[in-house]
Amino acid sequence: MEKIFGLSHLYMTVFLYCFANFMVVPAITDITLAALCPGKDKCSLAIYLTGAQQAIIGLGSLVVMPLIGNLSDIYGRKVMLTFPMTFGILPLVILACSRTKYFFYTYYVLKTVIAMFTEGSVQFLALAYVADNVPESRRVSVFGIMSGIASASFVFGNFSTRFLSTSAAFQVAASMAVISLVYMRVFLPESMMNNSICAKNTETTCLLEKAPTKKWQLFKNLPSVDDTICLLRTSSTFSKAASVAFFVTVADVGAGASLNYYLKAQFHFNKDEFADLMIIAGIAGSISLLILMPVLTPLLGEEKMLSIGLFFGCANMVLYGIAWAPWVPYAAAMISVVATFAMPCLRSIASKQIGPNEQGKAQGCITGICSFANIVSPLAFSPLTALFLSDSAPFHFPGFSIMCSGFAAMVAFIQSTMIRATNPPTSCSIDNSSSEEP
Repeated sequence: MEKIFGLSHLYMTVFLYCFANFMVVPAITDITLAALCPGKDKCSLAIYLTGAQQAIIGLGSLVVMPLIGNLSDIYGRKVMLTFPMTFGILPLVILACSRTKYFFYTYYVLKTVIAMFTEGSVQFLALAYVADNVPESRRVSVFGIMSGIASASFVFGNFSTRFLSTSAAFQVAASMAVISLVYMRVFLPESMMNNSICAKNTETTCLLEKAPTKKWQLFKNLPSVDDTICLLRTSSTFSKAASVAFFVTVADVGAGASLNYYLKAQFHFNKDEFADLMIIAGIAGSISLLILMPVLTPLLGEEKMLSIGLFFGCANMVLYGIAWAPWVPYAAAMISVVATFAMPCLRSIASKQIGPNEQGKAQGCITGICSFANIVSPLAFSPLTALFLSDSAPFHFPGFSIMCSGFAAMVAFIQSTMIRATNPPTSCSIDNSSSEEP
């Protein structure tokens, strides 16, 4: 009962945090275009700057996410959640004050630097928290609930934006970010990883008891490239899951970075229409994750659910890419009912391949690989998007870059069909020998 109570506070923390960040998404495209290309619906500079930002953030996250995961295994999930939730408030405050050109550039630089160290960390730390407190048999369902709560916050955030001015949206978002941080610090109990790890094997020194007592000892516990390689070699299932995570992130980032600019240029969407589209996708995703996934996963298994989600995710991107009328994107958003199955199943499969004392490291490794995809995807898709939305396109196909994202999703789908039943969890501690030292 205590674990369930703790998870309820985790759910609320994730909801408030995601609400604050999602409610500003529909307005970002208009703000970017107004700052860089006033009065225009097409702007190559905006596309390139967005792509460069994603690549820089991905580069930083590639290094930092495994580090944060490893430190959370040592110092606890709640401690490490505090940092990204605190620093994530600052960019929202900048645009809450003003959205003029120079404020936008300040936001752009600050957001890029902070996101290098925080992007995706709240989500994977929350998943590690769940893995600490939920048995493997129930883990995929709880991962689905977690994603469903994030989708619900996506709906409420975008719905709120629909009825707020741009300035008010950022002011509310900044306030909600502060509330989420205070709520987490006051109500969320520290993860029960200590008990679960030590109880698993009383003859083995608990990793948490080896927390460094001197500053110089901290660096002996930091993850290196060898840690990531070791995790990938620990299990063939884990390495396949990491490969799928890479390609599905390449597809999602490529489509996500291109979609709003494509809809703005092709159908002249504005903040409210972006919000409507996101609300539809969010409602579909919430229904899928909170209702359908807990029912279907025990019947079909995680591996099949992963493949089904990736197949429909590919179909979603293809439909966006060939949109010939303003109503088609809304139809494509409905496919999110099934497409959202993929990531919770993938995270659950990965978590079952690693021992309980390394869940933070494992989730950080997957997030780090997704961050590498965050580098690759903008480098490939930003020039492609700018080219096919310009007057110098080799042929008329404005959604060509989104179609190419669908091809990357198809690669992830094909790889997912090769994942078989999970193996027993194994350990991958690079510094195991240090446990023998006095």
